[in-house]
Amino acid sequence: MLGISYQYIIIGGISCFLGTIGLTILFRILGQNQLIGNLYANVRGGIPRGIGLIPCIILGVLLTKNYTLVLTIGFFAFLDDIVGRYKPSFLPVELGQLFRGIGMIAVMSMGYESLGYSAILIALMIQPMNISDMQPGSTCSVVIIMSLLSLLLITLIDFPDNINFYQASLVLVCCIAYSPLDYSGRIMMGEVGNHTFAVALGLVFYSIGGFVTTLLLFIVTAMLIAFIRRNTLMKFFIEQLKISNPLFGDFIMDVLTGGGLGDLLRKIFLGKKQIQVKNPILMILGFRRLLYNPNAKNSHDRLPLNINL
Repeated sequence: MLGISYQYIIIGGISCFLGTIGLTILFRILGQNQLIGNLYANVRGGIPRGIGLIPCIILGVLLTKNYTLVLTIGFFAFLDDIVGRYKPSFLPVELGQLFRGIGMIAVMSMGYESLGYSAILIALMIQPMNISDMQPGSTCSVVIIMSLLSLLLITLIDFPDNINFYQASLVLVCCIAYSPLDYSGRIMMGEVGNHTFAVALGLVFYSIGGFVTTLLLFIVTAMLIAFIRRNTLMKFFIEQLKISNPLFGDFIMDVLTGGGLGDLLRKIFLGKKQIQVKNPILMILGFRRLLYNPNAKNSHDRLPLNINL
C-alpha cells in the first residue's frame, strides 16, 4: 500500500502542475477573446480565475475517504466562480453566495453520517479559507503550513496504516504543484480552489483525531490566516472600517465572520444599528469586528452598548 500511495502522490503532483499550466493557457486565450466572463479578471493585464478547478478534480479523484465532499463543494464553488457577483432582484443575496451556501449545506448533510458534527466544522472551514484567498499565494501558504503540521501530528501519533499520511501528503503536494503561478499573481484559484482545499484540509484534520483535532486545527488555521493577512487587514480596518488601533482578535474575527455572508447576518440581526464595544476584554476578543455593521451608515444609527463581563 505504501508504494502505491507514493505513486498516486507523484501522479497527483505532476498532474496538478501540468493541468494548472494547461488550464491557465486555455483560460487566458478564451479570456482575451471575452469568451469566459467572470473566469477572466481584467486586472494586471488579465488573470485567469478558477484555476483551482485542477486541484479540485485531482483531489476528488485521488483522495480515498469522503472524496465526494470535495467534488460536491468544488461543483458549487465553480458555479460561484462562473456567475460572480450577479444578484437577481428576487434574491436577498448574490447568486454565487447562494451556490456557496448550498454547497456548504451539502457537505454538512452528506458528511454527517461518517463524520458526525465534524462535518459542520469542515463546511465552516470554507469561510476562513475564502477570506485567505484575497492576495496572491496566501491560501497556498495556509494549505502548505497546515498540511505540514498535519503530517507532523500524524507521524507523532504513529497510525498503524499510512492512509492518513497519504491524504495529507496528497493535499500538500497538489498545493505545492499548483502554487507557483498563484504566488506570482498570474492566476487565481477562485472559490473552487479555496473551497476545495478547505474541505480537503478539514478531512485531513478529522483523520488525525476526530472532532477534537478538527476543532483545534480549525482554530489554528483561522489564527494563521489572520497572521498572514495582518498587514492587509490592518489597512482595511483603519481605512475602510474606520476602526482605529485594530487588535489581532479583530483580525481573527474578520477571518471567521467577514465577507458577504457575515454582513448579511449582521444586517438581519442588527438592522441599521451599530453596537459600539468599549469593554477592553471584548475588544481583545475581536467584538468590534464581530459587531461592525456596514449597514449603519449614519451617526444617528449608532446604538451604544456597554457590555460588562
